[in-house]
Amino acid sequence: MKTNRRDFIKISSMGAGGIALATTPLLNWIPGMIKSDEKKLDDIEAKRYPNYCEVCFWNCAGWVYTDKNDKIWKIIGNEDDPHSNGRFCPRGTGGVGMYTDNDRLKKPLKRVGEPGNQKFVEISWEEAIETIAKMMKEIKNKYGSESFALFKHGSSGKHFAKLFKAYGSKNIVGPAYAQCKGPREEAFKVTFGHPLHSPEPLDIRDTKCLVLIGSHLGENMHNGQVQEMSDAIDKDATIITVDPRFSTAASKSKYWLPIKPSTDLALLLAWIHIIIKEEFFDKEYVEKNTSGFEQLKEHVKNFTPEWAYGITTIKPDLIINSAYEMAKASPSVIIHPGRHVTWYGDDTQRLRAVAILNALLGSWGRKGGFFIPEKAKLPKYPSPKFPKPKWTWRDVKKGEYPLASTGVTNALVDGSHPAYKGEHPIKAWFVAGTNLIATMPDLNNTVEAINNLEYLVVVDTMPAEITGFADIVLPECTYLERYDDIRVSQHREPNIALRMPAAKPRFDSKPGWWICKKISEQLGLGEFFKFEDYSEVLDWQLKKIGSSLEEMKHLGVKKIGRKFDDLYFAEGEEPEFHTPSGKIELYSSVLESYGFDAMPVYKAHPEPEQGFYRLIYGRTPAHTFSRTTNNPNLMDITKENKLWVNPKVAEEWGLKNGQKIWLKNHMNRVSSFSIKVRITERIRWDSVFMVHGFGRTDKRLTNGFGSGISDTELISDIKIDKETGSTGMRSNFVTFLTEKPTRV
Repeated sequence: MKTNRRDFIKISSMGAGGIALATTPLLNWIPGMIKSDEKKLDDIEAKRYPNYCEVCFWNCAGWVYTDKNDKIWKIIGNEDDPHSNGRFCPRGTGGVGMYTDNDRLKKPLKRVGEPGNQKFVEISWEEAIETIAKMMKEIKNKYGSESFALFKHGSSGKHFAKLFKAYGSKNIVGPAYAQCKGPREEAFKVTFGHPLHSPEPLDIRDTKCLVLIGSHLGENMHNGQVQEMSDAIDKDATIITVDPRFSTAASKSKYWLPIKPSTDLALLLAWIHIIIKEEFFDKEYVEKNTSGFEQLKEHVKNFTPEWAYGITTIKPDLIINSAYEMAKASPSVIIHPGRHVTWYGDDTQRLRAVAILNALLGSWGRKGGFFIPEKAKLPKYPSPKFPKPKWTWRDVKKGEYPLASTGVTNALVDGSHPAYKGEHPIKAWFVAGTNLIATMPDLNNTVEAINNLEYLVVVDTMPAEITGFADIVLPECTYLERYDDIRVSQHREPNIALRMPAAKPRFDSKPGWWICKKISEQLGLGEFFKFEDYSEVLDWQLKKIGSSLEEMKHLGVKKIGRKFDDLYFAEGEEPEFHTPSGKIELYSSVLESYGFDAMPVYKAHPEPEQGFYRLIYGRTPAHTFSRTTNNPNLMDITKENKLWVNPKVAEEWGLKNGQKIWLKNHMNRVSSFSIKVRITERIRWDSVFMVHGFGRTDKRLTNGFGSGISDTELISDIKIDKETGSTGMRSNFVTFLTEKPTRV
């Protein structure tokens, strides 16, 4: 068997045992959100510390409580926080499990030995920092700083990004763009002149009609939006859900459209056709604020409900009736843009159709549609100017992905691959807080790229699969044990939130800012991290805006107040949009200038062969991707994923509820583990569904190893969105193996 230079090594549990909690954190979870009983906390002499959650990108602010022994006991929401309104989801309350998990990385580790006989040994932080600095100097001298790329995710990624900019590399990427939201950001930007960002400025609490097209509110647990959707339902808002699966949201909907997967754009075009033909659009709004209406009208004239029915399998009367519901609610209507939108490779165009439909209904800048968010501003802590890099990821992919506004993860993976023959190769990776093995599609390509690297450094809290390929592994402490940047996020009212440690870091783990400071000092870049403790930076910033660290320790969240009363467009206002025309562009001049379709065009996508089914993946309220599928608290709620299979398909195959099967995709990729069958009419016959993030392969993950299967292993057929470089991942088809496959 051929041996790679870098073998995958399973990280063992090294070092002393961890702190044991006297009590199990109480997950007061009911469907929806919960508030906590303060009296119970007072009874045990609890102390509280402000924090914002790191379990998902929503970053809800809350309070971390410790008991009389200074052990972290419970996490609850901060009632002043507009992200959470004082209510945490199961992930947020269960986040304490990230702290207590004894499988955590405990000491810095170094790869030693020859290929085929490698292992990790514990080393001191001093040796780890010196070794990394030596690597970075070597890469800079041989190839230039730009050949060392940073892959980051989460709050501490900002510290590592600053380190890399100081080092001279702007090859800094995160999977949240190209593997998740990139196409929607650019689609809305070319249409309205403004991307959406997070949390999205959706006025769900006041909407009269909410359209969810591939957005699973209630399962993805976008906290504030879930709460507002509940309020909207109480106010008799109409919910329309487009999904091949009868999701939780679909169960709350007036209309469920069980669409044939990959045909969403045809449905959107049919809706646009109806809105224009029947003159359901907001005439005054469209005339005053948009450009390209006549071109759009001509473009969609043949996209009838009957045309769409032949593609989507949604009956014409259902398409018409749902369009009428939107029009009736206008402008208090939202066609939800979604979050994870990287599906079929035409994703920017699909999200353009979503943006256009919202524009026709007059929802942008209107109550019950899209509000105008405002964001607080903090001054930057004094620091030298960053050196200017000689090249970036754009030089790796010359002329490709012109709309991408940030680094494209897969572009740097491709630039690291042995097949890359360009002038700007990536020779080393620094991976902070993202498990690329579970995140990046086409696992084989990722592993081949890793094995072509000269160095790989990984910083994480857990022995995620990516750590097994590293040369150096650094244990980062959890978000409950560290300071990070002040959370500054857009909302109806500008606000800031503090994260501070509620306990000392367990084992020999360290915060990201400390790691970056020590590496910078070894590189002679200490001026970029000129502080002893990160609390100094936060206090300096807060005092500049009239607050202080001490005040924020008491408040946790502070609302700043809007500068102007402009949450919505004023009556008679003529807003200017940051597009070339100064209008909402129904016909996009930007897309046209790059040679792309100026208006969305439906194109058919590959379909499964006989005996294969489209693989659809999604979320569960208990977990956020692979980062939580070892968390002991959250695994108690949902310990594995299951495969949703339509009863007709199950009957054809002779499958039984709870039966363990393996999956093989249309490119002969086979799942490492088995998955239990869940027979349900809530999924179309041509598709199967599973929750993302399970099937962990490291045996040292005592809760997550082998629980369910990894959908990432089966996502090998990737369709690239040409506008943004994002990876369309829903063109993969699987079949069933009822006997355990033989491994070669």
